[in-house]
Amino acid sequence: MNASMDRMKELIALITEHNYYYYTMDQPQLNDADYDKLYDELVAMERETGVTLPDSPTLRVGGDLLKGFEPHRHRARLWSLDKAQDQEDLLAWHARVLRAIADYNAKNPNQEPLPDPSYVIELKFDGLTLNLTYENGVLVQASTRGNGTVGEGILAQVRTIKSIPLTIPFTGGIIEVQGEGIMGLSVLAKYNETAVEPLKNARNAAAGALRNLNPAVTAERKLDAFIYNIGYAEGVSFRDHRELQQFLKNNRFKVNPYVKYADTIEEVQAELVEIAARRDSFDFLIDGAVVKLTDMRTREALGYTDKFPRWAVAFKFEAEETTTVLESVSWEVGRTGKITPVARVEAVELAGVTVQNCTLNNIGDIERKNLKHALGTLVSIRRSNDVIPEILGKADDEPGQEIVYPRVCPSCSTELEQRGAHLFCNNKLGCRPQIIGRITHFASRDAMDIESFSVMTAEQLYADCEVRDPADLYALSFDDLIKLERFGEKKAQKLLDALEKSKSRDLAAFLFALGIPNTGKATTKMLADHYRDLDAVMRATAEELVGLPDIGGIVAESIVGFFADPIMADSIARMRALGVKAEAERAPEVRTDSVFSGKTVVLTGTLPTMTRDEAAKLLEAQGAKISGSVSKKTDFVIAGESAGSKLTKARDLGVTVIDDEAELLRLLGQ
Repeated sequence: MNASMDRMKELIALITEHNYYYYTMDQPQLNDADYDKLYDELVAMERETGVTLPDSPTLRVGGDLLKGFEPHRHRARLWSLDKAQDQEDLLAWHARVLRAIADYNAKNPNQEPLPDPSYVIELKFDGLTLNLTYENGVLVQASTRGNGTVGEGILAQVRTIKSIPLTIPFTGGIIEVQGEGIMGLSVLAKYNETAVEPLKNARNAAAGALRNLNPAVTAERKLDAFIYNIGYAEGVSFRDHRELQQFLKNNRFKVNPYVKYADTIEEVQAELVEIAARRDSFDFLIDGAVVKLTDMRTREALGYTDKFPRWAVAFKFEAEETTTVLESVSWEVGRTGKITPVARVEAVELAGVTVQNCTLNNIGDIERKNLKHALGTLVSIRRSNDVIPEILGKADDEPGQEIVYPRVCPSCSTELEQRGAHLFCNNKLGCRPQIIGRITHFASRDAMDIESFSVMTAEQLYADCEVRDPADLYALSFDDLIKLERFGEKKAQKLLDALEKSKSRDLAAFLFALGIPNTGKATTKMLADHYRDLDAVMRATAEELVGLPDIGGIVAESIVGFFADPIMADSIARMRALGVKAEAERAPEVRTDSVFSGKTVVLTGTLPTMTRDEAAKLLEAQGAKISGSVSKKTDFVIAGESAGSKLTKARDLGVTVIDDEAELLRLLGQ
């Protein structure tokens, strides 16, 4: 038995060595026939002895179907990265780095000063983030990123990736390494040649395989992985990024060869231009590059915001563009009756996904882009990140068939009315998509927050209970619901309880739930705070409204026109008769000595530990005025993750930006 075990260990070492040269280094040292002999011998010995050693390469083939994913808590947080959308954003990040280094050195005169910044530029892979845990040199866990603190354990799936070592030379303690699971573009193309169901794109192919409960499916995809970071380490430390990379290479991790070091931000800028020009030459998807400071002591000194490391930034490439054929245009009806054109194009790969539908905002958009006679012709389309692709215009001068604008509603056949660049169906009471959209919006979390309500619920109630207006929801009985398909006693009672609870939602939520055209949460909250009574809001004149913050003539007319509509007035009256209170919250005690007192504040993006509504309430208690738009009158912009155009405008106008939740809470005295 000892002789068999020794031979098995020898075979494992040989196969692991050749896997490393083949899958990680791309330098095969053995022909396929000889490799297969070694592998087949190991399989035969494992079958004969009934023993499979923990680092055996036979474990990579994919095992039994799993019942589910177990949560895995990372030993060190996996951070998101702040984003630079252009060179201007990159320079702004660089300026913050320089200020932080200078500030640290000034506050620590007795310590060795932090060096001038130097940089490393790496590719930003477009796959699925992996966190691999090695204990005493053995791969013991692999997980997804999850929320950065807890992910899903996918060890069985990750074992099928042959470029990921099952064991490593470092046995000094526990380490967690991070990387990206990917599917090569050439591998995807070869897979699709014989696939019963071809895969649409490499990103989804990798993510879907790694989150498939059948590891055999993962193995079929022949995934790869690039490792780029060590998040947690016992028994080892690094002076700079070069040392970290060398450690990864020494331990036989696959590190992407495209890594560049730079001493100045100008060199970084030039390298980013180079990467963007070369992005189509890689055999894998990338959606940008990552810029990091190389010095580890500087990284530690600069630390983290609540969301991002201050010492790194993700540079996002500009949207990708391509051409394809415009096949047709359909017309969809929204909850306000607005008719929106949706373009169907010949399927084309763009930014890693298959595109078939594109945005066309309205008739004015079609005219402006010279698309009126473009059916059947080539058009240019663009996709940026996860935004629905848009048509930019015609790609050639060839005449095409005419896009025919509808004269009647595609759902209810009511004659349409044109208002500005948009077409509208005015049949509020008889147009099915409008009614379902209005009811779904009314029940949504930021509105009446009717628990477990969905668009499917709205469609079922429309079809089987003749619900035609939000007010009809409050007239539903247990007997109405229990007869519905998929509605048992428990579900029926749960919906009735949720409806009863929603009757106590405050005035701001009720106004938002009504879906007043051209108004969002910030505007309805301001109306509730100013008037503090539903009847007062309904009586407000356009002249009064334009005197309030952020309300112009168009919004004022929308509000007045909405409440003047007899259909809406009747709906509100019925809801109040059925018990909906729509009362303003008690006015909070407002401080007058806060940094935010009397200041106009705009919230944008997602905060780590609280909702924007919660942040707004804290700010209002400090005397702040919450606004929905950025202007020269704005004093502060609170920017969370994925902040967009409001943050850009704030920077353009020189408005003070607070992008650190910890700093916000400090200013709020929390």
